[in-house]
Amino acid sequence: MSAPILPVLATEDELKGAPEAFTTKPAIGKELKDYRFRIQVNTLDCQGCGNCADICPSKQKALVMKHIDTQTETQVPNYDFSKTVPLKDDLVPKTSVKGSQFQKPLMEFSGACAGCGETPYVKVLTQLFGDRMIIANATGCTSIWGGSAPTIPYSVNKEGHGPAWGNSLFEDAAEFGYGIALSYVQRRNKLADLAGQALDSTISQPLKDALKVWLDGRNNADTSQDAAKPIKDLLAKEVDSPLVSELKEMSDLFVKKSVWAFGGDGWSYDIGFGGLDHVLATGEDINILVLDTEVYSNTGGQASKATPSGAVAKFAASGKKVGKKDLGKIAMTYGHVYVASVAMGANKNQLLKAFQEAEAHPGPSLILCYAPCINQGIRKGMGKTQEEMKLAVETGYWPLYRYNPALAAEGKNPFTFESKSPDGTLQAFLSGENRYAVLEKAFPEESKRLRRQLEKEVAEKYRSYQVMAGQVETEKKEDA
Repeated sequence: MSAPILPVLATEDELKGAPEAFTTKPAIGKELKDYRFRIQVNTLDCQGCGNCADICPSKQKALVMKHIDTQTETQVPNYDFSKTVPLKDDLVPKTSVKGSQFQKPLMEFSGACAGCGETPYVKVLTQLFGDRMIIANATGCTSIWGGSAPTIPYSVNKEGHGPAWGNSLFEDAAEFGYGIALSYVQRRNKLADLAGQALDSTISQPLKDALKVWLDGRNNADTSQDAAKPIKDLLAKEVDSPLVSELKEMSDLFVKKSVWAFGGDGWSYDIGFGGLDHVLATGEDINILVLDTEVYSNTGGQASKATPSGAVAKFAASGKKVGKKDLGKIAMTYGHVYVASVAMGANKNQLLKAFQEAEAHPGPSLILCYAPCINQGIRKGMGKTQEEMKLAVETGYWPLYRYNPALAAEGKNPFTFESKSPDGTLQAFLSGENRYAVLEKAFPEESKRLRRQLEKEVAEKYRSYQVMAGQVETEKKEDA
């Protein structure tokens, strides 16, 4: 399989024989000065949501939505040709927004709704860590679009490496992932013992040197990955022995695995919270990705503890009467948990930083992702989900922050608050979603009351984060 949208980097020689309509432009960046660039859409597999065209940042839009009947004859040959151009994923570091998008997505065609706010986060995550990811998936939307028989959207790179995926019970994804993480810790410790024994054996000196490099950096993802290939190559040439055979059998463990638990807010805030909290408390190196739609999406739109005040959902037909649980703040009280709140459509750099910091953190991490959903009834349509993320942040509805325990160890404030002051358009934002707007018609007075309550909660939460970040002093200090 190939991705629905391919970023094509090609040399002039590679473009020989391209269809006449396969137009390109010079690639931007000193590393790419010798290449031509094109964004190629797979017309037959595009779901037509329009998000890519909507958020295109160029003054003259690089992507424009047109009817499929006008594009098939031209774009299908273009797409077929684009797949013959070799992937160039080593020219720009994948740690940047631009560089990450030249990596092959290892999560491609999903069974999600067109415009889904969840899948873009996972797609980017696989571009960063997919070749060594282990995913423990809670039952819910992420397991439905992530594991629809007879195929799944997770794929492999040119070396055959990709995410290993498993689905547990609805509420048990954190514990499931925790067990996987513990098993890898134990197995890699055994591998380290064997490598240590090998240093005192009669194996070749080059293999000893390679194993020493691995032992010194085995818990660092990049170091372990760099060391793994030469070790495997040297093991293949080594004179066989019981020790060498055992090292060969465990060679899949040389690269440090990236263990993730995926799920929605119904799982993480609500029915699976006890297990999630237990796993955070253990201090084990596991990453938890919460795709927060603020409702039980997959089972029909029931209210969860992530549903905000005033939102209409099943079991909250006249608007939810109490505020949203602050899962991030709860997790931060442990002190050893990396926590981030992100929104791709609002700040892509912040998202990339959070993903990389969380994965590198030698303990538990929790990333809360704002994920607009069809259940929210976005009046502009699901082609505007990335814009909806941006509006949610600008209005103060969804905060952006990162809590990094590594900064506390350096004597710095671990909490970085990255939202600007709310722009005063919260009520207009709420009216743009049916889950809030329908209450205006059905129960206008209750809608006004709950909207005032939500606005107060948003303001209080914003100020509490400012205090945590040291941007303002507490009321007590100001009064003094």
